[in-house]
Order: sequence, then C-alpha cells, then structure tokens
Amino acid sequence: MLEADKLFAGSIPENYDRYMVPLIFEPYAVDLARRATAFSLGAVLEIAAGTGVVTRALAPQLPSSASYVVTDLNPPMLDYAASRQAPDSRITWRQADALALPFETASFDLVCCQFGAMFFPDRVAAYREAKRVLRPGGHFLFSVWDRIEENVFADDVTNALARVFPDDPPRFLVRTPHGYHDKKMIRHDVEGAGFSRVEIDTRAERSRASSPMLPAVAYCKGTVLRTEIEARGAGKLEAATDYVASAIAERHGTAEVTGKIQAHVISAVA
Repeated sequence: MLEADKLFAGSIPENYDRYMVPLIFEPYAVDLARRATAFSLGAVLEIAAGTGVVTRALAPQLPSSASYVVTDLNPPMLDYAASRQAPDSRITWRQADALALPFETASFDLVCCQFGAMFFPDRVAAYREAKRVLRPGGHFLFSVWDRIEENVFADDVTNALARVFPDDPPRFLVRTPHGYHDKKMIRHDVEGAGFSRVEIDTRAERSRASSPMLPAVAYCKGTVLRTEIEARGAGKLEAATDYVASAIAERHGTAEVTGKIQAHVISAVA
C-alpha cells in the first residue's frame, strides 16, 4: 500500500458516501450491525469508520446505556460521518490511528471495523491494539474485501483504466482495497495478535446501480483512484470516468446494472 492510498480528502468523502456507500458498503454494514448485536454490548469502539455507514446501522440497535466511540484516521471522513449522524449522546467522535489507539487497556466489549484493515500499514500491530483495548472475552469483528476478480465492478473499472492508461495503469483497487484477501494470511495475522476463536465467513452480495455511470463515478471520483487518475494528467478525470462508464455499459447493459461483490467477515475473541 502506498502512503497516498490513505488520503481520503477534498471531495472524495462526499462522493464516497453518495455513490460508494449504497453501491457496495450498505449491505455489509447491515450485516456487521446484525452480527454485533449478538454480543453483550456496553462499550463499542469502531475503527476506520469512514463516512459512518456502520455507525448509522449499528447505533439504533445499541442499548440506551451503551457508549459508542467512532474513530477514523482521516478527519475529513470523520467530519462527514458526524454530519450524517442524528444527534446521539452515546456517540463520541474521535480521530485515531488504529496502530496507536488513544484508549485505556480493557475499555471495550466490542471493536468493529468495516473495510479498514486493508489500509493498516502494520495489520498485526493494529490487531494487537484492538486486543489491548478489549476486555477479556470481548469481540473483534471486521471485514475485508475478497480478491478483485470476485468483485465485478471493481474489476471492470480496473481493467478499463488499464486500457486508458496502458503505460501506467492505476492499481489502487487491486493494491489496497482488494489486496488483503488471503484467508490463511488473515487468520495467521489475527491469531498472531493474540486472538482466539477466529472465524472467517465469506459473504457474497449484489451491487446494483441505476446506470453504468454510477459505478464509474463511484470508483473514479469517490475513492483514491481519483488521485491516481488526476496525477496522470490535467483533465483526465472526466474522460477516464466516461470511458469506464462505457466499458461497464458494454458488459452489463445501458440501463440498471448489477454485479457480484464478495467480502470476508472475521470475528475473534480477545
């Protein structure tokens, strides 16, 4: 992962939440919230919350006595998440690095993280931090994307951009969001951080969009792909987005489009 892969700034948070969240993140947020409520929850910590899709799904299901600390490394993402959340005295918003959590040991019953672990520069260190702030017997619940070939639109976008920029294809989606999919490696990392009872559930969903342009805009303007495309020349973003939309239309049709998405959901006990 490149350092720039972590920079969700500028207009990316708004586009991410407007396009990417309904396209691929919402069904997994609902699933993660459902899994979380199976545990006894008094104090919850969310890491790498992004624009708050899990927060919006989980908060209504928590007991009135619960506390919920929501964190992200990127202040623009966290600020956007807070702006989307209804006022809730149980929720505290805090900028935090997953590798150095600013919380006392044994503070939480659950640590959750949706599609953030792929961005951790040292995953085992981040998992150790999650274990440190969990109470004994507490749960760690997180998700990562499966390989890009199992995620149709991400694969379509990557292949289309490789044709637009054959000498220097943008590889953000392969390198980072879909770069941590090996289940043996994931299990090894989580167990290496001291967790037990590690379970990995591979879950397929369907991504739906009203037109081919929507996933094109979502990926090209709502992720760090935007930064990669713009770095390849001024004025390239719109043309590249249009080409990606045409490639998706050629494969899936010009009206509503659907495609498979697939992720691993991991649970472990501290």
